[in-house]
Amino acid sequence: MYSALNTEPPVEPPPTTAWGVERGEMQDRIDTKRNVRSSRPRKPTKVKMQDVYSFNLEVSREEASIIHQVKERVKEQGRVWWAMEAKNGAGWYLQPEIFAQAEGYFVSSLSLVTMTSTLQLKKLIRSGIPPLLRPRVWSAVSGANKRRSSAPESYYSDLLAAVEGRETPATRQIDHDLGRTFPTHPWIDSADGRAALRRILVAYSFRDSRVGYCQGMNFVAAMLLLVMKKEEDAFWMLAVLVENVLFDDCYSENLYGCHVEQRVFKDLLRKKLPRLAVRLEEIEFDVSLVTTEWFLCLFAKSLPSETTMRVWDVLFNEGASILFIVALAIFKMREEELFAAKHVGEVMKILHDATHGAYDPDELLKVAFEKVGVMSLQSIVKQRKKEQPAVIAELERRGQLNPSDSVQSSSR
Repeated sequence: MYSALNTEPPVEPPPTTAWGVERGEMQDRIDTKRNVRSSRPRKPTKVKMQDVYSFNLEVSREEASIIHQVKERVKEQGRVWWAMEAKNGAGWYLQPEIFAQAEGYFVSSLSLVTMTSTLQLKKLIRSGIPPLLRPRVWSAVSGANKRRSSAPESYYSDLLAAVEGRETPATRQIDHDLGRTFPTHPWIDSADGRAALRRILVAYSFRDSRVGYCQGMNFVAAMLLLVMKKEEDAFWMLAVLVENVLFDDCYSENLYGCHVEQRVFKDLLRKKLPRLAVRLEEIEFDVSLVTTEWFLCLFAKSLPSETTMRVWDVLFNEGASILFIVALAIFKMREEELFAAKHVGEVMKILHDATHGAYDPDELLKVAFEKVGVMSLQSIVKQRKKEQPAVIAELERRGQLNPSDSVQSSSR
């Protein structure tokens, strides 16, 4: 009831919440928080999917779209290969003279017809080999078929029988690394996958005891298994890769060959990207912090699977120079970001994102071939020979190489 002297209704205190805060104020706080939350950038939605080689991925929608486009391009490239088979005959690329370059012959020494087919094959391979044909094409152009034919038919099974149950430092390291080899891949991480991978690695460690086993070979052998399907085929591809395609002693105990390759790459970086090379030296970034893994794993641990396979397509046909070209292309693609980096950690993150997000192999290889440019294997060999004395001296200083030890000289 209102007082006769006060015609205005009494002002009641505002309702409060159980925490003693006025309800209006609480609502203001809630609205403020909502506005703050809505103004914050939302994390991109992640999509779960599998790539061409059944690796489980969690990627952004943009990356998922790129992966789908790559899968479609793989199918289209398959149709190009089938058309060439229809024109030139099934397995035309399996003729030894077609891939004579893998044996060290010059194109100029080939007949016009053979030279044309060789150049066609080179162009096709650079554009990508269909996954279904990779086992046959790789075995042919790499020299694996020839190497395998020179051994007894039962060589691999006999080797497995001979080494069964035997233990060496190499087998112990292999067993340690198996569980860390692509743990997210459904087959590699299965009991059957690990057993097959172990047999290949153990067998090779006994085939070449001088090399034995080196960390990095597990990722290479695992990818070979996924491509070749058959365990014995993957074994022979690993053999020809280590013994013919790559520089000698890349996987030796002291990593002599890998040290040589790192010095060669640093020289190439100074020549191809001099401004960036100087900047990286200014912030004391040693490129071998990332490139050692790239070269030992042949990018298998860094690049997405189909991008890795596209690099390997060229690797088996044209040689190890592609590793340098692709590594330079990665630095080239992120040149401005890397130049602006202030410290080593920032550089590492830029390069990690550049490699792990390289889902479009065509983009990477276009930069490699068009902006970095092709370099001859002969020029790489020349630079290797130049770097070898310094590496030998450094290994001797560390006590990792005795002066009497012989280090193989390679023409590869």
